[in-house]
Amino acid sequence: MNQPVRPEDVRIGDSDREAVAGRLGRAQAEGRLDLAEYDARLQAAYAARTAGELARVTADLPAERGPQAVQPARPGKAERRRTAQRAAVASWASVSTVTLLIWAVTCIASASWIYPWWIWVAGPWGAVLLAGWIGGRVAGVGPDRR
Repeated sequence: MNQPVRPEDVRIGDSDREAVAGRLGRAQAEGRLDLAEYDARLQAAYAARTAGELARVTADLPAERGPQAVQPARPGKAERRRTAQRAAVASWASVSTVTLLIWAVTCIASASWIYPWWIWVAGPWGAVLLAGWIGGRVAGVGPDRR
Protein backbone atom coordinates (compact mmCIF):
# COMPACT_ATOMS: atom_id res chain seq x y z
CA MET A 1 0.00 0.00 0.00
CA ASN A 2 1.25 3.51 -0.79
CA GLN A 3 2.28 5.72 2.08
CA PRO A 4 0.78 9.21 2.16
CA VAL A 5 3.01 11.92 0.73
CA ARG A 6 4.07 14.66 3.14
CA PRO A 7 2.75 18.11 2.11
CA GLU A 8 6.28 19.46 1.61
CA ASP A 9 7.06 16.60 -0.80
CA VAL A 10 4.11 17.30 -3.11
CA ARG A 11 5.18 18.14 -6.64
CA ILE A 12 4.50 21.69 -7.79
CA GLY A 13 3.53 23.08 -11.16
CA ASP A 14 4.42 26.11 -13.22
CA SER A 15 1.52 28.13 -11.76
CA ASP A 16 2.98 27.59 -8.26
CA ARG A 17 6.40 28.78 -9.43
CA GLU A 18 4.84 31.82 -11.12
CA ALA A 19 2.96 32.74 -7.95
CA VAL A 20 6.17 32.65 -5.91
CA ALA A 21 8.00 34.61 -8.60
CA GLY A 22 5.32 37.30 -8.35
CA ARG A 23 5.66 37.36 -4.57
CA LEU A 24 9.44 37.71 -4.88
CA GLY A 25 8.98 40.56 -7.34
CA ARG A 26 6.70 42.39 -4.91
CA ALA A 27 9.18 41.81 -2.06
CA GLN A 28 12.00 43.22 -4.20
CA ALA A 29 9.85 46.23 -5.14
CA GLU A 30 9.14 46.85 -1.43
CA GLY A 31 12.89 46.82 -0.70
CA ARG A 32 12.87 43.53 1.22
CA LEU A 33 15.30 41.90 -1.24
CA ASP A 34 18.24 43.42 -3.08
CA LEU A 35 18.65 42.66 -6.76
CA ALA A 36 21.23 39.88 -6.31
CA GLU A 37 19.15 38.11 -3.67
CA TYR A 38 16.02 38.48 -5.79
CA ASP A 39 17.82 36.89 -8.76
CA ALA A 40 19.13 33.99 -6.65
CA ARG A 41 15.71 33.30 -5.12
CA LEU A 42 14.00 33.57 -8.50
CA GLN A 43 16.37 30.96 -9.95
CA ALA A 44 15.70 28.72 -6.92
CA ALA A 45 11.94 29.14 -7.34
CA TYR A 46 12.04 28.08 -11.00
CA ALA A 47 14.34 25.14 -10.13
CA ALA A 48 12.09 23.93 -7.27
CA ARG A 49 10.26 20.64 -7.75
CA THR A 50 8.42 20.25 -4.45
CA ALA A 51 6.30 22.48 -2.23
CA GLY A 52 8.97 22.32 0.49
CA GLU A 53 11.70 23.63 -1.82
CA LEU A 54 9.40 26.42 -2.97
CA ALA A 55 8.42 27.33 0.60
CA ARG A 56 12.07 27.74 1.60
CA VAL A 57 12.47 30.47 -1.06
CA THR A 58 9.97 32.73 0.72
CA ALA A 59 10.23 31.42 4.30
CA ASP A 60 11.79 34.61 5.72
CA LEU A 61 9.42 37.01 3.92
CA PRO A 62 6.39 38.35 5.79
CA ALA A 63 3.04 36.89 4.85
CA GLU A 64 1.30 38.81 2.12
CA ARG A 65 -1.88 40.59 2.96
CA GLY A 66 -4.85 39.82 0.77
CA PRO A 67 -6.23 42.49 -1.48
CA GLN A 68 -7.74 45.29 0.51
CA ALA A 69 -11.48 45.44 0.09
CA VAL A 70 -12.35 48.75 -1.50
CA GLN A 71 -15.18 50.38 0.34
CA PRO A 72 -17.42 52.46 -1.86
CA ALA A 73 -17.31 56.08 -0.90
CA ARG A 74 -20.35 57.11 1.05
CA PRO A 75 -21.86 60.32 -0.21
CA GLY A 76 -21.58 63.25 2.16
CA LYS A 77 -24.51 65.01 3.74
CA ALA A 78 -24.54 67.69 1.04
CA GLU A 79 -24.56 65.09 -1.76
CA ARG A 80 -27.42 63.17 -0.13
CA ARG A 81 -29.35 66.43 0.22
CA ARG A 82 -28.80 67.30 -3.46
CA THR A 83 -29.90 63.81 -4.52
CA ALA A 84 -33.06 64.09 -2.41
CA GLN A 85 -33.78 67.56 -3.81
CA ARG A 86 -33.37 66.29 -7.39
CA ALA A 87 -35.77 63.42 -6.71
CA ALA A 88 -38.33 65.76 -5.14
CA VAL A 89 -38.12 68.20 -8.05
CA ALA A 90 -38.43 65.35 -10.57
CA SER A 91 -41.56 64.08 -8.79
CA TRP A 92 -43.05 67.57 -8.67
CA ALA A 93 -42.32 68.18 -12.35
CA SER A 94 -43.81 64.83 -13.40
CA VAL A 95 -47.04 65.28 -11.43
CA SER A 96 -47.36 68.91 -12.49
CA THR A 97 -46.93 67.98 -16.15
CA VAL A 98 -49.51 65.20 -15.96
CA THR A 99 -52.09 67.43 -14.24
CA LEU A 100 -51.44 70.25 -16.73
CA LEU A 101 -51.96 67.85 -19.65
CA ILE A 102 -55.17 66.49 -18.14
CA TRP A 103 -56.46 70.03 -17.72
CA ALA A 104 -55.44 70.99 -21.29
CA VAL A 105 -57.06 67.90 -22.83
CA THR A 106 -60.22 68.55 -20.84
CA CYS A 107 -60.31 72.18 -22.04
CA ILE A 108 -59.82 71.10 -25.67
CA ALA A 109 -62.34 68.27 -25.46
CA SER A 110 -65.02 70.50 -23.95
CA ALA A 111 -64.15 73.42 -26.22
CA SER A 112 -64.37 75.75 -23.24
CA TRP A 113 -62.16 77.39 -20.67
CA ILE A 114 -62.02 75.42 -17.42
CA TYR A 115 -60.69 76.81 -14.19
CA PRO A 116 -56.89 76.01 -14.02
CA TRP A 117 -57.17 73.64 -11.07
CA TRP A 118 -53.75 72.14 -11.77
CA ILE A 119 -52.20 75.26 -10.20
CA TRP A 120 -53.43 73.99 -6.80
CA VAL A 121 -51.39 70.83 -7.31
CA ALA A 122 -48.24 72.40 -8.76
CA GLY A 123 -48.22 75.71 -6.87
CA PRO A 124 -48.09 74.77 -3.18
CA TRP A 125 -45.84 71.76 -3.80
CA GLY A 126 -43.47 73.91 -5.86
CA ALA A 127 -43.50 76.62 -3.19
CA VAL A 128 -42.51 74.09 -0.53
CA LEU A 129 -39.67 72.82 -2.74
CA LEU A 130 -38.49 76.36 -3.42
CA ALA A 131 -38.55 77.25 0.30
CA GLY A 132 -36.56 74.10 1.10
CA TRP A 133 -34.01 74.92 -1.58
CA ILE A 134 -33.59 78.51 -0.38
CA GLY A 135 -33.47 77.40 3.26
CA GLY A 136 -30.84 74.80 2.43
CA ARG A 137 -28.72 77.43 0.70
CA VAL A 138 -28.90 79.78 3.66
CA ALA A 139 -28.50 77.11 6.38
CA GLY A 140 -25.93 75.09 4.40
CA VAL A 141 -22.93 76.93 5.83
CA GLY A 142 -19.98 74.69 6.62
CA PRO A 143 -17.58 72.19 5.07
CA ASP A 144 -20.31 70.27 3.17
CA ARG A 145 -21.48 73.33 1.29
CA ARG A 146 -20.35 73.44 -2.34
